[in-house]
Amino acid sequence: MRATRLAFHAVLLSAVFSIGPAFAAPALQAHRAVYDLTLKKASDQSGITGISGRMVYEFNGSACEGYTVKFRFVTQIVTADGTKLTDQQTTTFEDAEGKTFSFVTKSFSDQNLDKEVKGIATKEAKGLKVDIDKPEKNSVELATTQFPTQHLVELIGKAEKGENFYETNLFDGSEDANKVMTTTVVVGKKTDADKADPEAPALAKLATDKYWPVDIAYFGDTDKTGEEVPEYRISFKLHENGITRDLVMDYNDFSMTGKLVNLTLFDQAKTCPTK
Repeated sequence: MRATRLAFHAVLLSAVFSIGPAFAAPALQAHRAVYDLTLKKASDQSGITGISGRMVYEFNGSACEGYTVKFRFVTQIVTADGTKLTDQQTTTFEDAEGKTFSFVTKSFSDQNLDKEVKGIATKEAKGLKVDIDKPEKNSVELATTQFPTQHLVELIGKAEKGENFYETNLFDGSEDANKVMTTTVVVGKKTDADKADPEAPALAKLATDKYWPVDIAYFGDTDKTGEEVPEYRISFKLHENGITRDLVMDYNDFSMTGKLVNLTLFDQAKTCPTK
């Protein structure tokens, strides 16, 4: 599953114009968010009869030192053939200037390592260079793009300006780390959370409960008819400090929800130290 991108735009969700050493605005909150995962719907073709699990997303760092994301996505998938446990663990670092992005993802199936992808992406004058270390050494040249935290900053910036639809692109090191995804983003009107919202207890530490409803579609290659169809979609509620919740992940044949059940806010420096 493409769980990695969910976290980034959360996780996932994320991008910036060409910002300099300061991810100047907004101030992204360092935090750990825990989500309970459940099956929303599944087609007969998917063969899935049940999904349960948990996602943990930890976002740390600052505009001074860069940003680190640690992400774990564990699911138990039930089909007619039995039950399968999947576990995806990702760690990334994005430098403060948004010029380099290192990543490592380990995917386990029933506690056995299936795949490890590791590398570093660097922005160059003509585009993006990705040096892959695992599963085997390789180097690929991709189109100019942005990284996850940049993507998130861009999203919040456009939401603050009232822009409700735009298209952008993203590289996050997921899958085989060899392609740039095109994303279309729809942002709804900023609103207040319902006091009866089941996620409200986890949000008690936030200074504001205002959020934007967001829907992002991710496109890779065109289909055989030449039409662009999204590989998957993610919808969520986005707070102005970058915290996301009430996730719906739609992979076409099936979809699942992610409900925020625990939120921990980390202390972080208010200003960058002087050199």
